[in-house]
Amino acid sequence: MLFKVEMDVNVPIDFDKDKFEELKAAEKARFQELQKAGTWRHIWRVVGQYSNVSIFDVRDNSQLHDIMMSLPLYPFMDVRVTALCRHPSSLHDDDR
Repeated sequence: MLFKVEMDVNVPIDFDKDKFEELKAAEKARFQELQKAGTWRHIWRVVGQYSNVSIFDVRDNSQLHDIMMSLPLYPFMDVRVTALCRHPSSLHDDDR
């Protein structure tokens, strides 16, 4: 199943900078692990914001939930999830 996930990161201004750098490094490592597995298929930055729009390819909403909970920056995120399905006019066979 494909999901569009919009993530806005809101870290408190007084949060420890060293701890934040550790969390960002752990987030990047987790993202790359999921991307290599084909689970986190696409990611785009939102210009001018600490936000992204991503496409996940997972077996069900429960797996997506577990993945989101595993992200080191999740406690600082506002997340919006939209389930997607293949458009019949798509030329791409991998849009499932």
